[in-house]
Amino acid sequence: MHDVRAVRADPAAFDAAMKRRGLSLPSDSTVQEGTTFGEWIADLDQRIRANMARHQALLSERNELARRIGIAKKSGENSSELERQATSTRELASELEKAIAAQKQKLTELLESLPNALDPEVPDGADESANVVLHQSGQTPQFGFAPKQHFELGEALGLMDFATAAKLAGTRFVVLKGALARLERALGQWMLDLHTREHGYIECSVPLLVNDATLYGTGQLPKFAEDSFRTTDGRWLIPTAEVPMTNFAAQEILPESALPMRLTALSPCFRSEAGSAGRDTRGMLRQHQFYKVELVSVTKPEASAEEHERMTRCAERVLTELGLTWRRVVLSSGDTGFGAAKTYDLEVWLPGQGAWREISSCSNCRDFQARRMNARYKPAEGKGNVFVHTLNGSGVAVGRALIAVMETYQQEDGSVGVPPVLQPLMGVDRIR
Repeated sequence: MHDVRAVRADPAAFDAAMKRRGLSLPSDSTVQEGTTFGEWIADLDQRIRANMARHQALLSERNELARRIGIAKKSGENSSELERQATSTRELASELEKAIAAQKQKLTELLESLPNALDPEVPDGADESANVVLHQSGQTPQFGFAPKQHFELGEALGLMDFATAAKLAGTRFVVLKGALARLERALGQWMLDLHTREHGYIECSVPLLVNDATLYGTGQLPKFAEDSFRTTDGRWLIPTAEVPMTNFAAQEILPESALPMRLTALSPCFRSEAGSAGRDTRGMLRQHQFYKVELVSVTKPEASAEEHERMTRCAERVLTELGLTWRRVVLSSGDTGFGAAKTYDLEVWLPGQGAWREISSCSNCRDFQARRMNARYKPAEGKGNVFVHTLNGSGVAVGRALIAVMETYQQEDGSVGVPPVLQPLMGVDRIR
């Protein structure tokens, strides 16, 4: 959510921020042609404040008329004209109150539909083709045979079953068996231990169902409702543990000593994958249900940029320890998510696909989510409360890590090596 006062102070700067997002004002019968976002918001805000001042004046006038009516009645004077004026004033105040409520609702709907302003360092570009690779770790592995994709390996091993999953739930689900099920569990447990024991995150077990306010707080509602699954009682399956963990700070005024708050969770995630028809239909890359280790940070504003770097390094370590080839990419203006000011994607090389695929996104949302959640902190020195900054990242997606391990460690005989860091949890060095 954007700060109306900031828009009011500099509508042109706000327009420039939205232009970087590729947005233009939609046609609306109530908006004059050529009006910009900043002008529309500032004008609507001005009309609201003017009407609120007028409403307050009517309330004062109503109170004064009530006082005069009381005096007239006590003195035996005719108060009918004053009562008529009081009735008219009360009706005007009531109508104006409704108009103010409608204007405020319109302003809120407009503000909550607009994405976060981008960091100046975010490269301009229409889509992912403008993303910029910052650095790469490791060389793309070479094989003396034609490498297979993960689903070819898994099905040949008899440990990855899409047919049974489709019978049970439909497409975009999988049943893992035996050593692959154990590898998935080992990956999640190992990542969680790494982030809690060495990176200072607090492990959380969170609700997998949340209410409207929780999904609204992190920006999924109302704009992206179709991307999530809703239950018959009005709750939502979480698309990521970011949603409940970030909302720990919702409606709170945290002491400065509580920051930074660093949280992590291993949880199932549920995505409707709306709009992804025909994309990644084979294998585990794009599923309705998957596991992910999520990282969330809540910080002071001046600390969020460094926290973003720190969080991304924590996710990078996961990939390095697993012996995977990866690279860090900064997303362009056209590829950065709705709530993020700046996002780093970590992409892993998949030999079977012969392609880079995203395995983690780490985003600094600044105060965008905090304003929606009314999440603030009280500085140890100084007056007033300040909106926190929130960050989230994958540390990392377990299913995609499983895919990367399988394709990177595959052997010519169809077996799959187990990364050394996972061997103590697996009890074997190879899946046959």
